[in-house]
Amino acid sequence: MSDFRQPDPSGGRRLDGVTDDDSRYEAVRSRDGRFDGAFFFAVATTGIYCRPSCPAVTPKRHNVRFFPTAAAAQGAGFRACRRCRPDAVPGSAEWNVRADVVGRAVRLIADGVVDREGVAGLAARLGYSARQVQRQLTGELGAGPVALARAQRAHTARVLLQTTGLPVTEIAFAAGFASVRQFNDTVRAVYAATPSELRAAAPRGGRAGRRTATPAVGIPLRLAHRGPYQPGPVFDLLEREAVEGVEDVTGTPGARTHRRTLRLPYGTGITAVDERPGTARTGSGARPGGWLDARIHLTDLRDLTTAVQRLRRLFDLDADPYAVDERLGADPRLAPLVAARPGLRSPGTADPDELAVRALVGRDRAARLVQRYGKTLDAPCGTLTHLFPEPATLADAAPGGALGALTTALADGAVRLGPGADRDAAADALNGVPGLDARTIAVIRTRALGDPDVAPPAPDLPDSWRPWRSYALNHLHAAGELEYP
Repeated sequence: MSDFRQPDPSGGRRLDGVTDDDSRYEAVRSRDGRFDGAFFFAVATTGIYCRPSCPAVTPKRHNVRFFPTAAAAQGAGFRACRRCRPDAVPGSAEWNVRADVVGRAVRLIADGVVDREGVAGLAARLGYSARQVQRQLTGELGAGPVALARAQRAHTARVLLQTTGLPVTEIAFAAGFASVRQFNDTVRAVYAATPSELRAAAPRGGRAGRRTATPAVGIPLRLAHRGPYQPGPVFDLLEREAVEGVEDVTGTPGARTHRRTLRLPYGTGITAVDERPGTARTGSGARPGGWLDARIHLTDLRDLTTAVQRLRRLFDLDADPYAVDERLGADPRLAPLVAARPGLRSPGTADPDELAVRALVGRDRAARLVQRYGKTLDAPCGTLTHLFPEPATLADAAPGGALGALTTALADGAVRLGPGADRDAAADALNGVPGLDARTIAVIRTRALGDPDVAPPAPDLPDSWRPWRSYALNHLHAAGELEYP
């Protein structure tokens, strides 16, 4: 089977739950927030596009057009609704779980590859020609890589305009635009407003926060998710495996904060994410879902988009809990666990190479590696003092054994675990690394590669749990029926 066309990851069920425009219109008419991010609708008479849960008056069916992405709606000449802010919805779960080239491309674009390396760089990472990638993305998403990256840049620019006091010129380049003119033209096209007007239209909380939001004190963000979210088990896991110097979790259960350091393309970062979730409004037009409050400190603002996406992968914020819970909740063994913890996530990682090393050596040895080989931050923040050492550094320092074999493979590209990695190819490469057992490889595939359907060597998991076996295991762990590896 071609890498472009893989089996449906939902096991026969479309992740957006609708397969035709009439069904999508019914979702719009009922303001069903479960489909926010799965598709967008635009109104020909107003020139505006919205998320399905938009609380505005439902337009007439013959005036509505549907698009698979915000970029496709923007490319067709529609501007973002100021009421429902469709550009801010969680990413489509379908593109994050798919293992084919379209899913891999979307993850790379979200990580900022097109902004840093262009379409040629994206295509090279995927192993296809730029023309093939353009054709496949346009065919399935209604927009090519440049348009998808442009939509992402516009969203980043809006966040910076409305949450920081940075000069507009600095925001233009921080968001990834090549020129101020390109920035101004894009903001006008997407939001029907100038950058200054967009800044003035910030919500009251955004305007207040903007007085103090600077690179030095951090950028406040809301990391949106769809559907229910169970932060407790995620923070339990992060607290249990936190490596001194790189991560810490403070506070009491229910009100904890996870902080960590990040190595980013242009500089470094420190992130803080709160456990207590924000909740969407209730009542007519309610959007199921909510957000996690975060603050990101960056040495270079061009890293904002990349840092946000890495946090989203770490906390599994783009998952489709409805699809997962529907499948797993039908199983007699898992049904009570799903009912007890609806929306349980499968945490990923903010740094795939780091996760692979930590999965191999364990927490205590990882902490010793950080202290001995990690790069010291120019401006430490409390207990956060280091970046996790790069694979090349560890390969030179400890060339022997399983750690040396793994870090050498990561450093020379024999094993690739980034957001655009081919999961099967990466698993095959990991199987060829001396000293890695099947359980460690399963952890790396689940956490570093974001594979939703990983089964460890034991116990045997029923096929009826596919394609969400990674999530099923998290339910068993959270319920105390299995120990964490």
